[in-house]
Parts: sequence; C-alpha cells; structure tokens
Amino acid sequence: MAIIRNPILTGFNPDPSICRVGEDYYIAVSTFEWFPGVGIYHSKDLKNWRLASRPLNRLNQLNMMGNPDSGGIWAPQLSYSDNKFWLIYTDVKVTEGQWKDSHNYLVTCDTIDGEWSEPIYLNSSGFDPSLFHDEDGKKYLVNMLWDHRVGHHNFYGIVLQEFSAKEEKLVGKAEVIFKGTDVKLTEAPHLYKINGYYYLLTAEGGTKYEHQATIARSKDLRGPYEVHPENPLISSFSSPRNPLQKAGHASIVKTHTDEWFLVHLTGRPLPREDQPLLDPRGFCPLGRETAIQRLEWKNDWPYVVGGNQPSLEIEGPSIDEVKFEKDYEEKDDFNSDTLNLHFQTLRIPLGKDIVSLTDNPGHLRLYGRESLTSKFTQAFVARRWQHFNFTAETKVAFRPVTFQQSAGLVNYYNTQNWTSFQISWNEEKGRILELMTCDNFTFDQPLKGDEIKIPEDVEYIYLRVDVKTINYQYAYSFDGDNWNTVPVTFQSYKLSDDYIQGGGFFTGAFVGMRCQDTSGQNRHADFDYFIYKEKTAK
Repeated sequence: MAIIRNPILTGFNPDPSICRVGEDYYIAVSTFEWFPGVGIYHSKDLKNWRLASRPLNRLNQLNMMGNPDSGGIWAPQLSYSDNKFWLIYTDVKVTEGQWKDSHNYLVTCDTIDGEWSEPIYLNSSGFDPSLFHDEDGKKYLVNMLWDHRVGHHNFYGIVLQEFSAKEEKLVGKAEVIFKGTDVKLTEAPHLYKINGYYYLLTAEGGTKYEHQATIARSKDLRGPYEVHPENPLISSFSSPRNPLQKAGHASIVKTHTDEWFLVHLTGRPLPREDQPLLDPRGFCPLGRETAIQRLEWKNDWPYVVGGNQPSLEIEGPSIDEVKFEKDYEEKDDFNSDTLNLHFQTLRIPLGKDIVSLTDNPGHLRLYGRESLTSKFTQAFVARRWQHFNFTAETKVAFRPVTFQQSAGLVNYYNTQNWTSFQISWNEEKGRILELMTCDNFTFDQPLKGDEIKIPEDVEYIYLRVDVKTINYQYAYSFDGDNWNTVPVTFQSYKLSDDYIQGGGFFTGAFVGMRCQDTSGQNRHADFDYFIYKEKTAK
C-alpha cells in the first residue's frame, strides 16, 4: 500500500467531486471566474493525479463576461451512468447583496476529455447542484435552496427534484428533504445509496475555518434524514494546529478493491510566527485544495480513519501505484498550437485576435486589451500557484508608444488584488520597467520616479518572480544571464481568500502573462516562453 500525502491536488482546486469508472478515478473541481470552466483530474491509484480535461471550453457552455470576482463555476459534480459522464455545474452571476443569482446546468460526454454536450438548463433556485442516479433508473437533482427574504437565514435547506433524462428537464415537485443541523449554511449535497440507506453528504459552517462535512441517512429518499451520531464527518475547526485547515465540502468513493475514501476541501495557512493562533487563523494563498482520507464503516455509518480531522498522510488503497508523466512542462516554449490545460483566462475564451500561438510561431502573442480591474476582456493568461516556493519566469518583446500600454508578469488574486511587473512607456525615459499594484482597490506604483530604463537596442526583456513562502520579489534581466532583483518585497498573504475584504472569496493566487492597452490600439506583446518551477525552501 502506498502512502498518500495530502493535499493530493495542490493549489486552487476546491469542492472536489469524485467519481469511479471501472478502475479509473476522476475528481471535478471548481474554477469560479477562470476559463475554461471545471478541472477534471484522473488517477489510477488515488495518489497520482493528472489534469485530464477542462470540459466547459466553449462560450455557449459558459459565458462569464461581467461575472463578479469569485462568481462563475461553483462546486461542479461529476457522475457516470448509462455509459456516459454527467457533469452538473452552477454559473453564479451575482454574489453580493441579498441574492445569489445562480443558474444550474447539465452537460454530458462519452469520454472525459471529449467534446462535452450543449448545456441543459436545470434551475436557478440555489447553488451546488448534484445529480443522483438511483438503482431503479430514476435520476434526481439536489441543490441548496437560497432564501433571499429579509430576516431569514439564506440557506433554506436541500431541495430534491426528479430529472427526466428523456425530456431533458426537471419534472414533478421540488421538495426540501433536509434542513441541516444547527451549524447551518447547509450546502454541497451529494446523495449515495449504500446498504439500503440513502446517505446525504453536505457541507456546513461556510467555507472558511469553521467548515465541516455533515452526513445524514434515511431509508426513504425523501427523508426524514437522521444525522450521524458523531457528526461532523470531518472538520479542522477544533484542531487549529492541524496543517490541513478548512476541511469540509466532501465526496465519497468506493474503490474497485472495496475500500472507501473521502475527498474533501482543505486549506494550508502560511506560517505565522509570534502571531495569535486563533484570530485570524491564517492566510492561504494557494487557495482551497483537495485532500483525501480513508473511511471505515460502523453500524452503517462512515467514519474518517484516525478521527474526524484530516490526516496529512494516509494509507492508500490496495492498488499498484501508477505514475503519470508531468501534465505540464516546467518550461513552456509555446511551440504547440494550443495552450496547456494549466493555463486559463478570465471569464471568457480569448479569440485569436487577442491570444495567438501562430502569429509569431514559438511565441504566445497577446494583443493588449482592458485593465486588470476589468470583469470583461483582459488579455491575461495565467496558471495557479501550486507551491509555497516557486519561480515563474518569462521572456517578452514589447514596444509600447504610450503609457496606456503595458505588458509583463502578474501575480493576481482578483480584479481588486494583484501586482504587475511590466514594460511600459514614459515621456522622459522611453521604454521602462515599472511596478503597478492593487491592494483591495488601493493603487500604487512603488518604483515611481525610479522606473528602470530599458536600453533601446534590447528586444527581449526577461522577467521573473521568486515566491518564498511568506513573500515574493520580482527580478529582470536584459540578456538572460545577469539578473537584477527589484528592491520591493510583496507579501504572499495579500493574494489569499482570507485577506480579500476580510475573507470569503474563493479562488487562490495565479501567476501569468498579460498585455494591456487602454488606448484601444491593441498593441501586442510576444512571450517567448513561460517557466513555472517549484523550489525547495532553504
């Protein structure tokens, strides 16, 4: 048996939904405002995973233009029935105020990495929808029901309604089958039929440090559901020293070797020496990640082996280990005609008039568009932070003619929180390297007056960021050999869910390449390569 070390999906990979097909295992995770929507990972042994698919890759499946920060894809659910995959997802259009405007859809595909179908609209009554395939062939949708009424708790309960695959729509009456426990904020429902019981697994307590997974069971699909005698099934709330915090939002799988496992959301806070342990509990720039625990059964109830808090290491299943080749190259030379799956854009796919791998072969060409504060069209291609210590580097050719044009390397959380090390233009100095920062919508230019002049004969500028757990710094080179570190230190915690407006946002830090042109000339930048390389902490 292999030892599995958590988390199994590092970096921003939240809300895992696990699905087994024969001897293959798949996990679908949320992507929020990042496009393409949903990440699906594949494993043979529950230990080694590779990014296999981003199924929502067409505008007619997912158009998030104008969606708010941390809107978009919340908690997809993946299942397999009738010789095909079923993917249920939410597109959340409004997150602030009294409403959560969330539209729920279904797509299907015969293979995990094929072309997924046109979406079937389901409902808009709440988020976290999930499809249950019962033994008699009937299908049911469950989702949390949103209550916008003033003075009411917003999380009304879990609602169940039959889905007709033949008619491609919900049919019959929608019934609330579970109101949750006194922890409240009951969401993320998944239904299972095991040993004659229906099990309803939900998340409660919100997705911050109070998070937990709650499980209940009933002999009748419609309830009443009795809650686990030692609920919660898993939580880190009572274990503030556990390196895996925020445990909750879970999903269950039985292996082909008849073993049971639970995958769940978790977050790893940065170290905070000489800081109070409990308030705040910490900051997780890698976002909410996915971990796995072993389950055992007692009296027809599942229990997490080792107690109901997460373990950093577990015994894997009795399956031979199967390792995959790395699903991204540390150095991407942009010699392919498609972007690696780890790269994403914001809210919409970017057409060849904005992102091109062919206009200058061997380069990623970005045609300048809107600012990093835009929720519409940014020429920005990025990938998740997946490690506490890493280097990201790029080589870019860009000749701006106005201060409204810039291109470079960006570390980004959302439209209100980012730093950009960029080539731009200055009336006195000509081409320059400068810093632009946005901290909860407070803007700064830390090198103002000390911008770095770029020699006229230099075509390519090398840009790098070194992330060292609690902070990061930018560096540059004009020849690729001699590097200069910019004497400005940024703090990693400011790119975390927990920092943004006091917490409650849902993604994680990204690093990537962007080109901005607010003059409307769409001036382009050519990126020759992009490196993302994990470093070991010294």
